[in-house]
Amino acid sequence: MVPLSDNMRGAALMMGSMAAFTFNDACMKAASDEVPFFQALFVRGCGTILLLLVLSRVMGSLRLRLSRRDWGLICVRTLAETGAAYFFISALFNMPLANVTAILQAVPLAVTLAGALFLGEAVGWRRWLAIGIGFGGVLLIVRPGTEGFNVFSVYALISVGCVTLRDLVTRRLSGGVPSMTVALSAALGVTLFAGLGAAGTDWVPLGARPGLQLAGATVFVICGYIFSIMAMRVGEVAVVAPFRYTALIWALLLGAAVFGDWPSGVTLVGAAIVVATGIFTFYRERRLARPGPVPLRLR
Repeated sequence: MVPLSDNMRGAALMMGSMAAFTFNDACMKAASDEVPFFQALFVRGCGTILLLLVLSRVMGSLRLRLSRRDWGLICVRTLAETGAAYFFISALFNMPLANVTAILQAVPLAVTLAGALFLGEAVGWRRWLAIGIGFGGVLLIVRPGTEGFNVFSVYALISVGCVTLRDLVTRRLSGGVPSMTVALSAALGVTLFAGLGAAGTDWVPLGARPGLQLAGATVFVICGYIFSIMAMRVGEVAVVAPFRYTALIWALLLGAAVFGDWPSGVTLVGAAIVVATGIFTFYRERRLARPGPVPLRLR
């Protein structure tokens, strides 16, 4: 048997990470039939924090003595993560899984755009063109002004903005900041926000099915976290990053099999445009030897 290269292992781990994150989304969406939004987010958050603490103890990768600058950036990142969780899961509860996932694939384009506008990063005309075409694909997915367009389509777009802010802040963190510290801070922020929201809503008893769905969401989001860390450690970011788009394949399959949803042809064309332009952007960044990070996703 021919041994796998580091990049091939990284690609496989990235695909595993995207599968785990999409299964997490599917579990959360399925639980929404019986569990209120804030309760579901809070319960999953508590489980995520517990597993992260166990994982950090095993890996010995949690460090709290950081500079004031890094803690400030972590606080901003946590706020962005909280906003992303609220708007993304709100959209997820009310839109087809594949549609929400397709919109989220615009994040690499948005990060490149924001990096050029706010951080002074150099972006050539080819990537500017790709960004413009890619956001045209997003418009095909959400189709403003049509019958299928609603406030939750806007929520999905706002979640892209929140994730973009989160990723830009992540780029500014010092290299010595442990990923586990960042992830745990984000999980704590999201869970605290969900707890405050849940305090003002009526809770429902967790039956066996929604309990298993939320437990599955917790396990899947942690697996996605672990696989994404491993992918970044064994493969080159510019090679591994495009495999994040396999999340859309899983979203299409799970949406059809579990929820009976299949996007329209126009939505699929828009998603294909977003993916194609995103992959081109990754390719150009690799050619210019300026690969961007693929930050952890804890929505």
